[in-house]
Amino acid sequence: MARPRVLSLALVVAAAGAVAAQTRPAFDLLVGGGTVVDGSGGPGVRADVGVRDGRIAAVGRLTGATAHAVIDASGLVVAPGFIDVHTHADDIADTPRAENFVRMGVTTVVAGNCGTSALDIGEELSRIKQVGVSVNFATLVGHNTVREAVLGRADRPPDAVELSKMKGLVWKAMADGAVGFSTGLQYVPGAYADIVEIISLARVAADVGGLYATHLRNEGTRIGEAVDEAIRVGAAAGCPVEISHLKIDSPSRWGQAGKVLAQIDAARTSGVDVEADEYAYTAGSSGLGIRFPDWALEGGRDQVRARLDDPATWARIQAEMKQTLAERGFDDLSFAVVASYSPDPSLDGLSMKQVAARIEGSPSLDAQLEAARAMMREGGASMVYHLMSDDDVARFMRHPEVAIASDASVLTSGEGMPHPRGYGNNARVLGLFVRERHVLTLEDAVRKMTSLPARHFKFADRGLVKPGYAADLTIFDPARVADTATYTAPHAYPVGIPFVIVNGVVVVSHGEHTGARPGQVLGISGEWTRHDR
Repeated sequence: MARPRVLSLALVVAAAGAVAAQTRPAFDLLVGGGTVVDGSGGPGVRADVGVRDGRIAAVGRLTGATAHAVIDASGLVVAPGFIDVHTHADDIADTPRAENFVRMGVTTVVAGNCGTSALDIGEELSRIKQVGVSVNFATLVGHNTVREAVLGRADRPPDAVELSKMKGLVWKAMADGAVGFSTGLQYVPGAYADIVEIISLARVAADVGGLYATHLRNEGTRIGEAVDEAIRVGAAAGCPVEISHLKIDSPSRWGQAGKVLAQIDAARTSGVDVEADEYAYTAGSSGLGIRFPDWALEGGRDQVRARLDDPATWARIQAEMKQTLAERGFDDLSFAVVASYSPDPSLDGLSMKQVAARIEGSPSLDAQLEAARAMMREGGASMVYHLMSDDDVARFMRHPEVAIASDASVLTSGEGMPHPRGYGNNARVLGLFVRERHVLTLEDAVRKMTSLPARHFKFADRGLVKPGYAADLTIFDPARVADTATYTAPHAYPVGIPFVIVNGVVVVSHGEHTGARPGQVLGISGEWTRHDR
């Protein structure tokens, strides 16, 4: 494809005498001369796209059509706006431009993942709608949030009354606009729940058309059991299942991606609608607490500190952490890098081995665990974990039912050392995995970012470049698109995505945010309003 020539976004008028001045042009916006990769997985086609009233009004050769504004997309791909169904953009109302998302082509985000969400979904969605944001927003209701509201951080099953209260909170969240129910089964207090509890709550969401999204209970040494649990929840609750950020996070289990995908295929054959999502990196990101035994994190911060400070209990914790590291194939915690530690930002970007050398005077494993204990006493830290194999990442990505999602938050430039996926995930797929490595075709990569997640999450009018659909469009240069964010310099926007359009409004023009906030709050199958349910 020829190197693109992008013209300025400008007002255009019809040729003299062709249309009277008072006549409304055919389109509000005309995207002309691009290759439309429509999100279906089919081959790209040279076509124009006409937008009117926030919707795609026409796709084809629109020669002579008039429009208020025109984008010359010659040499560029015109795709549906990317839909990121696994984000932690729950605080988007505080950073409404969502620049790290929209500048990598994302026009719709789903928050409330890994079991954590707002408790009052209606209030959250109302605030977002009132503030106005640059991307479309939908949310799940989180199991950890619901469980903690009823049980605190107690390591026990709910009684009948408590379970009823939890079901009521899920029901209210769905009535207020949530699109499904999520769990984070590696996190406290979700880790304390059994499958009966999870099925009971997932069924509430399923009864009104919601899906079940899960951060699996184990993503390494027992990943097969964890995938089976997710499938059983979907089958029993009668709902689609989204396996979040599919990965194998233990070197001792690398190479088992095929077995995991076979489980998903078998479940789909049996009638359970299981899909997954994945980010395009070999490092994950989570809290420091995920490295500690679940039982050690029960209760509030004072209780956790008391366990860490008790010599006998700390010895037990250390022993279990060492055993887990050995089972997963790690010699120490050098794979763990501090992303953000508010008590001492000078540690941001250092591995736990480097942290231990600095604050404990030794890089040994024992010193690393002591450093981790000291940081947990102060509330923990956000971490980046280098724990996956490139072969597994590529194997998962090739599967037709694995979508692309970032697992990122709304980021503020210059704050901490976050995972680079929050700036570059979609661009990395298009540049590295499509253009350079040929892991995916361009058309399939776009499908995995658009129509595949739209179908699974029931966003009925998004994910395709098709007349009548919402005019969410991402326009990129397939020869140039690339991520530029790295682990050591993460605050960098991608290149090669000059235009992004949300609901017919240009939000990124020539690679810069316009300041527009045309995003809508989405519910199941359409735009959300306070009175939808």
